Amino acid sequence: MSKARMRIGREARAWTAALAVALLGLAVFASAAQAVPATFWGVVPQATPSDEQFQQLKRGGVDSSRIPVEWGGVQPLKGGPLNWSGPDGVVTRAANAGIEVLPFLTGAPAWAVPSVWVPGSHRTVKAPAHLPASGASAGAWSNFIRQAALRYGPNGSFWAQNPAVPKRPIRNWQIWNEENFKYFVAKPNPAEYGRLVKLSYTALKGVDPGAKLILGGMFARPKDALSKAKPPRAYFATDFLNQMYEKTPGIKAKFNGVALHPYTGRFQELTPQIEEVRDILVANKDGGKGLWITELGWSSQSPTPSNIFAKGIAGQATQLKGAFSLLKGKQAPWRLQRIYWFSVDDQIGSCNFCDGSGLFGDGFVPKKSWFSFVKFAGGTP
Repeated sequence: MSKARMRIGREARAWTAALAVALLGLAVFASAAQAVPATFWGVVPQATPSDEQFQQLKRGGVDSSRIPVEWGGVQPLKGGPLNWSGPDGVVTRAANAGIEVLPFLTGAPAWAVPSVWVPGSHRTVKAPAHLPASGASAGAWSNFIRQAALRYGPNGSFWAQNPAVPKRPIRNWQIWNEENFKYFVAKPNPAEYGRLVKLSYTALKGVDPGAKLILGGMFARPKDALSKAKPPRAYFATDFLNQMYEKTPGIKAKFNGVALHPYTGRFQELTPQIEEVRDILVANKDGGKGLWITELGWSSQSPTPSNIFAKGIAGQATQLKGAFSLLKGKQAPWRLQRIYWFSVDDQIGSCNFCDGSGLFGDGFVPKKSWFSFVKFAGGTP
C-alpha cells in the first residue's frame, strides 16, 4: 500500500471516529433534553380557559393544568349535597384537550370552620381560622376528599356519566394551598397540617389505592415569617416542613411529593430556595421524595421599586427562560416532577402581580413569555 493511500485511510478512520463521537454527543444531548418526566410542563389558570384556549395550550406543549377545588364551593350547606358542576366543566375541557388536571383541594365552608380576618390585612381578606383537621370538621373534610376521588378517580362517576369525554382519571391530589401562609389559613400550624395530610391520605387510599398525595404548595419565604407575632402568621417552607415531620409521627408514609412556590425577584434566587427544601427532606431521611413546583412566575407589568415581580413584557420572558433552563438542568438532582407557571391569564386585583402574571394578555393574546414557554415544552405557538 502506498504512503498516500495509508494516509488517506488513516484520515478516513479518524474522520469516521470523530463523526461517531459527534453523533454520540448529539444523542446524549438529545436524550438529556428530553429527560424530564411526563407531564412536566404545567400551567395555573386564574380563569377557566375555554375549549379553544385549552386546545391552544395543548398545542403549545402544556401537559398539565393545576386547578382549585374549593370545598366551600362544592358543599356550601352543612349536610347538603356536593355540587361538582364547577370542577366538572374544567375537567371536561382539559380532558378533551388531552391535558391532565392536578386539583388542589382547599378551603372550608363557614359551617365547618369559621372564617376570620387575616392578621395584618386591615379587615379586607378572610381565611379559615384553622384547618379542618379535628372534630366534626375533620370527618366532613374526609368525606369531601372521598367524594372527590369517587367522582374523578379511575372508577369515578364523572367518567361513567360522560362517556364522550376522553377518560383521564385524576390520580394525583394536592392537599391545601400555601398552608404555611396566613392568607390560606389564618393560623398556620405544621402539626395541624400533618393531621390533615393523614386524614386526606386515608380518605384517598380508601377509594383509590393507587392515588398519590402531594403536599400543598408552600410559599418558600413569606415576609410574615420574619414577624415575631404569636402565634406565627407564616413560616418559611423549610421550617414548616421540618416541624411537620417532627410533630407528626409516621407522616413520611402519608404523602408522595412535596410542593413549593419559590417566588423570587430573580430566577437566580431559585437555587437556594429549592436546595434548602431538599436539605430538609434529606435530614428527615426522606430524600427520595419528588419536588413539585406548583407555582412559579413573574409579571409583565412595568417594573416598579415596590414590586419585585414586575419585569415588563421582555423581562417576564427573560425570567421564564432563565428559570426553565435552570430547572430543566437540575431536574434529576433536585428530583423535580412538575413545573407549573403562574399563570395562564392576567386577572386584575387577585394578587400584587396577578395583573400581569399571565402568558396571555387581554383577549388571550400571547405574550413573549408564551413563545418562550412553548420552546421549552416542545410545542407550537
